[in-house]
Amino acid sequence: MLGRAGQDHENQLIDLREFVARKAGEGWELSEVYTDRASSKTAERPAFRRMFDDASRKQFDVVVFWSLDRFSREGTFETLGHLQKLNSYGVDWLSYKEEYLRSIGIFRDAILSILSCVAKQERVRLSERTIAGLNRARAAGKVLGRPKAKLRLERAQHLRDSGKSFREIAEETGVSAMTVQRLQKRDAVA
Repeated sequence: MLGRAGQDHENQLIDLREFVARKAGEGWELSEVYTDRASSKTAERPAFRRMFDDASRKQFDVVVFWSLDRFSREGTFETLGHLQKLNSYGVDWLSYKEEYLRSIGIFRDAILSILSCVAKQERVRLSERTIAGLNRARAAGKVLGRPKAKLRLERAQHLRDSGKSFREIAEETGVSAMTVQRLQKRDAVA
């Protein structure tokens, strides 16, 4: 069972425990409760990670979560990946609040197909929004990309000729040592 710690955490766990207890006649028993205090916007949650480790070792057969947004809020693509990962371990999953959202039953493939389509569309929209934002920034006169190094070749060469290392030149001029090396290399080629 998955829940997210917070204001309604205990209420969710009560409902999830009762659900599993009602399924006892079908052979269900509570194996583990995985609860994180961190937001479900990231997969970098200790209990979430532990749940996947346990799933890979087939410690349980089904993950029951309160609702999909309590399982993961990373976005459709990432969430679909988590659900597919559970399936690859032979572990089913279901949402307590969204009864249609489950890998158990005849609609399993249909649900995954729909989620896959939604995830693909989400990626397309994200790309479109990114491109639109870059175009708007360019139209407003914003210079995009890596900032130009504010180090003239002559100064870098003078400091290098005086025996300073790339790192010392970088510290003195406020640019990275890699930028100093790149500038020197470009001059040697020219």
